[in-house]
Amino acid sequence: MRIAVVGAGIVGITTAYELAADGHEVTVLERRSAAAEETSFANAGVVAPGYVTPWAAPGMPRKVLGHLLRRHAPVKLAWPLSAADISWMWKWYQCCNLETYLVNRSRLQRLAFYSRDRLRQLTVGLELDYDSSQGYTVLLRSEKDWRLIQPSLQVLKDAGVTFHERSPEQVRLIEPALNPDAKFLGGIELPDDGVANCRQFALLLKSKAQQLGVSFEFNTTLARIIPGVPASCLIAGESQPRSFDRIVLCAGLDSAALLKPLGVNIPMAAVYGYSISAPIREPLNAPRSALMDERYKVAISRLGTRVRVAGSAEIGGSIGKKNASSLQTLYKVLHDWFPGATQQSPMGATVQEWKGARPMLPDGPPVIGNSGIAGLWLNIGHGSSGWALSCGSARALADLMAGKPPEIDMQGLGMARLAP
Repeated sequence: MRIAVVGAGIVGITTAYELAADGHEVTVLERRSAAAEETSFANAGVVAPGYVTPWAAPGMPRKVLGHLLRRHAPVKLAWPLSAADISWMWKWYQCCNLETYLVNRSRLQRLAFYSRDRLRQLTVGLELDYDSSQGYTVLLRSEKDWRLIQPSLQVLKDAGVTFHERSPEQVRLIEPALNPDAKFLGGIELPDDGVANCRQFALLLKSKAQQLGVSFEFNTTLARIIPGVPASCLIAGESQPRSFDRIVLCAGLDSAALLKPLGVNIPMAAVYGYSISAPIREPLNAPRSALMDERYKVAISRLGTRVRVAGSAEIGGSIGKKNASSLQTLYKVLHDWFPGATQQSPMGATVQEWKGARPMLPDGPPVIGNSGIAGLWLNIGHGSSGWALSCGSARALADLMAGKPPEIDMQGLGMARLAP
């Protein structure tokens, strides 16, 4: 079949590759000038399936309210808040009950574990070489942090994830460069998890996709989808629609706007995240792999010759306006645990500061599969877990399109879940 994939982020590229590997003729349409330029550009890079859980969880509304007045809060509201933001928050609140949480947690985790396996298969099978490190350690500053993390540890146990509770001395054996003056309670080691550079992987897989015949068209904005078999799409600046046997929407936040004229209202909102990336000053003073500061929900990752610090969940505002306090939290956490590990010029010229929009659905899991509209398929709404879910989502969609059962249960990961 002739298939158009809309979007060249990590989800779009993995989708294009899997479809091309199945023998389809694939064209990727991307409005930016290069691949992986938005949400996939500078995310944390952590691949930890056991920690992929819905944001909509029991007790979360109370926690969010408690964070709002804190300077270094992991969750922030930014102005202006649109009517769509408020509507999304209400839907999210309605999903914060135990029954909904447990069902969606199960859906997310089976996809996350499958996706990690598929990532490893692609990496080995295609001989992809990108910045990655094995191991993930959650740092606990206090007894309070230890108490608050207990539900998460139960989730890991339920999922069969290997983890070890470590003393401060044991954590320092795992990460010798930790600040010797830092006082903390201990940590949780997840030896099978790790960190990898999402954008590097995306660009390498793009090259492999091109070798399979995939065509990438950049600076190409989709104006309208015309459903049917074949389906068509109108490109901005072109007078005639282009025809394809199938169209797969992987356009992040833009997906909701493209679906609305078709009568499909997807409750998707931007939950913004931040990161800073800086060159390592001295390798012995830098982290070996990935860590998470549990109190501030900030990840510190070793990506080759750089350290990336990522976190924050910001609702409202805009992609073009960075919140200074969110960036300050990242610098604070880096300094607390690895002071002097990175090169930071007085004007910050060596530090890359980034803000990205995560396309999040209120209940957590993405939507993968047939949209119910003739010729149109979806792979959207991965939120903050796009990197962790992308490879599995793409393979599952390709299997569904081929009419064969995916290797995992896809119950609850389709459009039917969002039906009123």
